[in-house]
This record gives sequence, C-alpha cells and structure tokens, in this order.
Amino acid sequence: MSERAAFTGAPAAQNKEPICFDDVTARYGNGHVALADVTCQFEHGTSSALVGPNGSGKTTLLRLMCGLTQPSNGTITPEPSKKSLALVAQQHGQRGWMPLTVSNVLRMSRFRDRGLIKRFGSADRMLIEDAAERLEVSELGNRQFGELSGGQRQRVMVAQALAHDADVLLMDEPITGLDMPSQETILRIVDEERKRGRIVVISTHHMDEAELCDQVILLANRTIASGRPADVLTNKNLQAAFGLRMAHGDEDDCVFHGEHDDHTDGVVHVFNDHGHGHDHGHGHGHDHLDC
Repeated sequence: MSERAAFTGAPAAQNKEPICFDDVTARYGNGHVALADVTCQFEHGTSSALVGPNGSGKTTLLRLMCGLTQPSNGTITPEPSKKSLALVAQQHGQRGWMPLTVSNVLRMSRFRDRGLIKRFGSADRMLIEDAAERLEVSELGNRQFGELSGGQRQRVMVAQALAHDADVLLMDEPITGLDMPSQETILRIVDEERKRGRIVVISTHHMDEAELCDQVILLANRTIASGRPADVLTNKNLQAAFGLRMAHGDEDDCVFHGEHDDHTDGVVHVFNDHGHGHDHGHGHGHDHLDC
C-alpha cells in the first residue's frame, strides 16, 4: 500500500466524543426484547467486537449506534445524528443482482456529501481511489458488481465505507465465509482505521477475530461480559452466552460453534455526515471454531 493511500483524506475522527450506551433496551414491535439494559462505551482509536449467538442482539446494537433502530429505554450519547457513521451490513451472497459497476458502487459513498447532481471534486476522487487501493479492488472498476466473488464484493463494500471518511466504522460479520486473502485484508483495515483514531465496531463469530480487538462485548440479549478479550472470552462466559457444552481446553482459549445471522442486505449504509497494535499476519479462516 502506498503512503498516499495510507494518509490521504480528511483528518479522521473530527468529533472525538465517545459513544456511550446507558441502560439501553431495544424491543421489536411484538414486544420481544432484543437487548436489555446494555451499558457500554466506544472510544475513538479503539476497535470493539460484538460476540454472541444468533439473535443475541449484535446487529441490533449496530443498528442502534447508527440510528436505524431506536432504544425503548435508556440513552445513547451523542445521538446518532451527531456522528458520521458508515455501516457495512451482512452480505452472505446477497445483492449479486445489482446492475452496477464497481466504480458506480464506490462513487455512491460520496452521494451523501455531494448529492446525485453535484459534481465530484478532486477530494472525492482521491478518497475513492485511496479506499479502492487499500482494499485491493482498484483493478475491478469496470467489472459488474454482481459478477464478483463474495470476497471481492465484501472488499468493495468496505472500500465504499472507507471512502465515506466517517468517524465511526461499523461492520456486521465482515469476514464470515470469505476467502483467506479477503479476510486478512479486511482485518488489516480494522486495525488501520483504529490507529487513525476512528471508532471501529464489528460483530463476529470468530474468536480469533475478536481477540484482535481492544474490547469485546459478549451478548445474549444482555451484556454477559465486556472488557479486554482475555478477560471476556473465557469458558465460563462463553457457556453463559451460548448455553453450550464447551469442549475441553484452557479456559481462556475456548471458542464456540457459530452460525450466520439472517438479517439485512449487503449494502453499506452511510449516516449523518457532518462537515495497542495488533498483528494481523496470521490466518482467520474459520467459520466454526473449536477449543
């Protein structure tokens, strides 16, 4: 990656205020509680992993952060409208039908700033080019988005999010089911964006992915544990969250058998734009993990 790709663009994290959840509860329309009494904080310059079984509230928490879901009780500060956020929603093979080129998809990242009519400026083009280079999709510009592999599509969607240049980057299951090079590229981006001072939050079923983050929040429609990965990802806590018989192994090394959540489409949603280093060199290719 060139120095231009690493450092070009508006300064990251213009609004340094952390995002704070204070006793937040979210209910579906039928009264089902998706999350209950969640209190947590997301600081700039940190990465956080949301871990939990299907239906545990991981996606709901991401949707609360960006204002797609409203809390039934409790408060989120600052309000989502006060932060610039980009969400990469789950794909899992969806949106392959979109009749758009990769260049079209990447240009969509700047529509919130420029609208559909206003001409792109050099800053817009530079942000798009840098994001494409960082996600290694620069050579795919003329390809139809629907013709790409799953890993290529996901890298394009993450590049779209980066080109928005938001203060907060949210990613729902960003590497699940992807090829190894795409996994490693996206995990590298998570670390780079954290180092640039952004808030980065991912949901994941991968224990090794979660271990790379500064903070882990273990959910089962409530907070089972939160804090440093080594303190949260213990056999006892995972049993409490997943209700599973854990395989033998060291307590702090245990992981679980996960499945994919079934929500959302694969489009990046961009919202409210106002004008401890980790080694990612090893593989993260497991969808279903054991101790």
